[in-house]
Amino acid sequence: MAPPAPAYLKALETGILQQRATQGLESLADCTLCPRRCGVDRTAGETGTCRTGRRAVVASYNAHFGEETPLVGRNGSGTIFFSNCSLQCNFCQNYEISHLGEGWAVTDDQLATIMLELQQSGCHNINLVTPSHVVPQILAAVGLAARRGLVVPLVYNCSGYDRLETLQLLDGIVDIYMPDFKFWDSKVARDTCNAADYPELARHALLEMHRQVGDLAIDKASGLAYKGILVRHLVLPGGLAGTEKILAFLADCLSRNTYVNVMSQYRPCGRAREMPALAVALSPAEYDQAVRAAKAAGITRLDKPRRVFRLG
Repeated sequence: MAPPAPAYLKALETGILQQRATQGLESLADCTLCPRRCGVDRTAGETGTCRTGRRAVVASYNAHFGEETPLVGRNGSGTIFFSNCSLQCNFCQNYEISHLGEGWAVTDDQLATIMLELQQSGCHNINLVTPSHVVPQILAAVGLAARRGLVVPLVYNCSGYDRLETLQLLDGIVDIYMPDFKFWDSKVARDTCNAADYPELARHALLEMHRQVGDLAIDKASGLAYKGILVRHLVLPGGLAGTEKILAFLADCLSRNTYVNVMSQYRPCGRAREMPALAVALSPAEYDQAVRAAKAAGITRLDKPRRVFRLG
């Protein structure tokens, strides 16, 4: 049996997709899309923390083969990297994009065309990276693209720093949520992102995402995910991320069947070296401990590790 059609096609048919896009675009006039709640009029060119006005800014798009196994398949995940970010971790590995805003502004129609180009090239999904501050633009573009033949799953690849009200705009439209859960401790979140509320809001956001789409569903024939939640957790040196508590939360409050990528890729990037605790690379022993913590919590659906360790 073939996987079900992407959720946004039904939303398009019923008119819900257009309603949500209109609601989202109207909200840009007094923007509270993300937890920063800047209240600026982005339709008039004002910008807040995300430094993004009415148009989304795209840094790059391509078939990505470094994503999680159920997203990549043979032809890659159709990844669209949005510039700027409402969280802005000081150690971001995409610092030039998230902090410096490298990229070009696109209309909703141009964004729809990008989605269709990725599908035409054979990509198995549309993977929206750092999308939280451009949800209205994404909704408008998905509507345009779906009318022109978009039929692959939609992946919302985010930091976990999301408002419930914004996630509810995506209910019945996003097929796969791929949030990070970065930190358990509010002090670490404050020191790295100036977002002491991150841990609490991330817990609520992940619960809402799981309510909407459930555990990750993978087509047996293709090995590709078509619906559900996939959680990423980047292990930080010195236990700063609170890895064991995060993994216990995922097992106990979401599901022990949660698909998790315990990530070893941390290295000092951006302004990370300004914090001594983040100025060192992750050790193999720290990563191994994180994997053991996942298994101890009862999580068995772990993405195949891509272990990249650098000394110094």
